[in-house]
Amino acid sequence: MDWTFAEGELDRDDVRALLAQHFAEMRAGSPPSACHVLPVDGLRNPAIRFFTLREGEVLLGCGALKRIGADHGEVKSMRTADGARGRGVGQAVLRHLVTTARAMGMTRLSLETGSTEPFSAAIRLYEREGFARCGPFGDYADASFTRFFTRAI
Repeated sequence: MDWTFAEGELDRDDVRALLAQHFAEMRAGSPPSACHVLPVDGLRNPAIRFFTLREGEVLLGCGALKRIGADHGEVKSMRTADGARGRGVGQAVLRHLVTTARAMGMTRLSLETGSTEPFSAAIRLYEREGFARCGPFGDYADASFTRFFTRAI
């Protein structure tokens, strides 16, 4: 497995296409009040580091890390390309985000995701990787559609 991470790449066509797909699917399958997906321009925030995972030139997935406090980060925009599902891409991206957060001095990572069937694989991944259910954090409101997770790192 010759996988490599890169930071940035928000202007590459394949990355923009994957993020557009992610944005469209999240908007279509989530109530507006519970949909917190970021468009490409939102990922350019200086508090966010965006990473891609590739096999050669093929984009496998992406994820972002947002600093929300001195020692607290948030996992954002995790997505596996359709053709790469079932290969451990999500786990690799999540572990890369955890490692990066630790290197940045963070001691806690949190995330928000949906609660319906399309989110079940992501929820299983987060739980396998040690994330536990928690209440809302930051500016998020509690909603029946939304699930919150956190993990000490």
